[in-house]
Formats: sequence, structure tokens, C-alpha cells
Amino acid sequence: MIPKEQRAFLTAARMCGRVAVFLLLILFSGCSSPARLKHASARQFDFARDTFSYPNELVWEYSFNENGKWTGHRRAVKPTYSQHCFVVARSACQFFQNAVFDPGLPMVEEETYRKLVRRLISTNPREALPEDRKIVFPGYADLRSFSQVHGRLLKEECGGAWQCYFQRGNWRMIFPFSRHHQQNVAEQLKTRLDRKSVAVVHVVRFPQLSINHAMLMFGVEETSNEIHFLTYDPNEPEKQVRITYDRAARTFYLPANAYFSGGRIDVYPIYDRSMY
Repeated sequence: MIPKEQRAFLTAARMCGRVAVFLLLILFSGCSSPARLKHASARQFDFARDTFSYPNELVWEYSFNENGKWTGHRRAVKPTYSQHCFVVARSACQFFQNAVFDPGLPMVEEETYRKLVRRLISTNPREALPEDRKIVFPGYADLRSFSQVHGRLLKEECGGAWQCYFQRGNWRMIFPFSRHHQQNVAEQLKTRLDRKSVAVVHVVRFPQLSINHAMLMFGVEETSNEIHFLTYDPNEPEKQVRITYDRAARTFYLPANAYFSGGRIDVYPIYDRSMY
């Protein structure tokens, strides 16, 4: 998602009420680490195979003006599929954890694929299915090729934009993110990704409104000074993104792209445990 499209979302987040959320935060303060999937993945996430072929489209176009200020204006052509970044990231997670594509099986009619997608989306993104219960999609090699043919079906069945606004973890973004918290998040995400798992993350700069977005982390590389998280951005499905964590600054950074001018971000995992 992008800043000027999120006014209603941020208003809803504030309406949750700081007092009620504070009490919940105290109650569940011990739940600070990402949930462990009961069934670890048998393979590594493959960006070329495990992502959707279509983007979560931008409503606004952004650029630096002549004074060096980051500004935006509405696109001339209204997008047909936008404000679904949480839905796309979560769905990619569910397909990776709970689906099997088998190109050796014959293709089936669209209505059968629709039923399979509905079953898949109804699975819990916080818990991977065991191998013998994964949902089989016949006739295709992977999600990328399946979504190239059945993009319309997937957009219709994976969920509406409203699910972004009412994702259960949205309350967390209105509270400050300490450097200690972000250090813990970085280490926890690294541990999870080292186990061939994936993690849907909420990327924010609240209350600046410069970014409010969901992405899917699927890999990790590190040096003595930094951790690089390989990430699928629903807005840019043609290339993987690197979110960098600076160990010394205890801060995450996202490079500039079509909707963000680049710089510091705050990160936390969602679709992850009872509170998120």
C-alpha cells in the first residue's frame, strides 16, 4: 500500500483505542517471538515460481519534484487491482506452505480451480499443512504460471481490500518501535527464514505515512554488519527486493522504489500468532 491511499486505514487503526490496545499489549507481552510452524517446508521459496505474476497496482504515481521533494499524483488510468498488498503477501505465503502444483496431472475446469483456491485461502497462514494434506493444483508447475492463466480467478477469490484494513495485527503500528524491538525482530526473522520458512511482514513509518505496506520475506543473507532479507513485494512482482537490517543502527532500510523514496522503515511480522 502507499501513503495517500491509507487515510481510512489509519483512521480505523486509531479508532481501536490506545487504552484498549495497551491493555492487550500488557496481557500478551510475553508473545514476542514469531510463531513456529508445526510443519517446516521441505523446500526453499523460489521467487520465480512462488510469486504471483500480476502486481498490486498503485493508485498514485510518485517522484521527486524540482525541489527534491517526494510528491505524488493520481494515475491517469485507474488501476483495476489495488490496495491488496496484504492479501497478495498472505496468499503467496499460503500457497507456499499449503499447496502443491503438479504439471503431470491433467488440467481441470475453471470451477474446480476456483474451489481449490477457496480451500487454499481458507487454510491458516500461521500453520503449514503436513505434506499429505497439502492442496494439489493439477496441470501447472507453480504459482507464477498458474496466476498467468488464472489471474482473474485468483484476484476474485484471494480476498478483498477490506482484509488489509482489518488485519488483526494493524493495532501494533500505532505504538513506537524501539531499536531493541527491531533488533529482536531481525534476529527472529533470520531464525525463521533459515528454516526455509517465510514471513509476511508489515512495513511502516507511523505516523509519517510515508509507507504502510505488506511484503513476504523468504530468504536471508548476512555479513558482520548487516542482514539482507530477500523479499517479495506485491507491488513489484518482476524482481525480488532486499530489505537491509543495519546491526549497528538496529534499523531496517528499504531502497527507493516506485512508491517509497527510500530509507528507514519499521518492520514486524503478521499472520504470525494470535495477536498478529
